[in-house]
Amino acid sequence: MHLPAEADPVDPRTQRAHDRRRWLRALNLSLAAVLVVFAVFAAQAGIDLDTWAVRPRSVDGLLGVLTAPLLHGSIEHVATNAIALLLLGTLAGGLYPRATYWALPLMWLGSGLGAWWLGEAGSRHLGASGVTHGLMFMVATLGLLRRDRPAVAAAMIAFLLYGGMLMSVLPREAGISWQSHLGGAVGGVVAAWLLRRRDPQAPRVRYSWEDEEDGVDMQAQAGRDALEPPSPDDVPVIWQRAEEPRGTVLKFRPRDGRGRDPHD
Repeated sequence: MHLPAEADPVDPRTQRAHDRRRWLRALNLSLAAVLVVFAVFAAQAGIDLDTWAVRPRSVDGLLGVLTAPLLHGSIEHVATNAIALLLLGTLAGGLYPRATYWALPLMWLGSGLGAWWLGEAGSRHLGASGVTHGLMFMVATLGLLRRDRPAVAAAMIAFLLYGGMLMSVLPREAGISWQSHLGGAVGGVVAAWLLRRRDPQAPRVRYSWEDEEDGVDMQAQAGRDALEPPSPDDVPVIWQRAEEPRGTVLKFRPRDGRGRDPHD
């Protein structure tokens, strides 16, 4: 096997081991984030959430931009966001480890600032759903920008799991902070655009069966070319007629309608 580009050959066994470590690291980091979210939820029982949540268009509410993604209002709320963090975090971190590392601050701040700027005065916003929306939109946007096989496959998986996030960035249901969803999604799209080349594409191994298919295609094309008639200029001339004296053109006098010569 060989690579289609000018690069050193890749050892498949070494590459698989490297990929396994990368995905395992992404899974462990996502699990750690889930544990932190659950730990904060268990410790927030005696905490005044209004102090640490995002309160739109309030100077004191800006503190929630940094703390609100760690807070949740119910066990159902934290469980839903924990599952999304685990799945989308592993997907994004396993395929784009460098981009995800630098994109998380943009998603985090985008979620809080979106809620602070677009939210209704007197409301409060908390939860990690803005960050999960940012992860989904980042993976989907990178699939459109990079368009290699792993990126497209990851985007399709993200849509399959959480395609409904495309609608939850719009005001649909009372009590749902679509503002933080929209802010996180914008942060994910901006991060995807800025960091689309942060993770280089892995060299793709070219297998022998691909060469066989190319060989069959070339043979078929050669067979089709053989059936096409050549250009007249490409046909060799075997015999050329010698130059001969041209004959004399005789002129006949015109005749009337009955075929008689009018001069007779």
